[in-house]
Amino acid sequence: MISWRRVTEDDFPLLARWLAEPHVARWWNHETTAEAVARDFGPSARGAEPSQDWLASVDGVPCALVQRSFFADYPEYLDELGAFLDVPDGTLSLDYLIGERDLVGQGLGPRIIASAVAKAWADEPSATGIMIPVSTANQRSWRALEKAGLARIAEVELTPDNPVDDRAHVVYYLARPAGA
Repeated sequence: MISWRRVTEDDFPLLARWLAEPHVARWWNHETTAEAVARDFGPSARGAEPSQDWLASVDGVPCALVQRSFFADYPEYLDELGAFLDVPDGTLSLDYLIGERDLVGQGLGPRIIASAVAKAWADEPSATGIMIPVSTANQRSWRALEKAGLARIAEVELTPDNPVDDRAHVVYYLARPAGA
């Protein structure tokens, strides 16, 4: 069973450890010092910014992080993506990672994403859809999105999270289902 709770400052050492894992660092390209983690995750943990960071646990054991935000809350990101395709009002974005290396490749990614989507529909009644750009090179991520029910809608050129990657991204989308 997957359960969710908001990330707190007490989770920062766990996040730093996960961000340092090679399978995470490859795609997140994030500083892992205590100061960097506090700088980048602290505002969300304190409710001082619109992005929400969620810790996913399976059977009570933390294993993944999901960040959720409305594109409208981050105009620069919206403008970059909006140059290529329509981003409907009320569209959410999710970013995610499985922190525990031994859980990668076990089918957990699609389960986490599907659960995060269901949680987003429940928590955000104004959300009209979920759109997720992913580096074309990150096949594991976009396959998890497909298994979770999102559809590929575009191929675009965006600034990569990791400078070693080129600008090629695929974009996945799921409209809010009726009654959700």
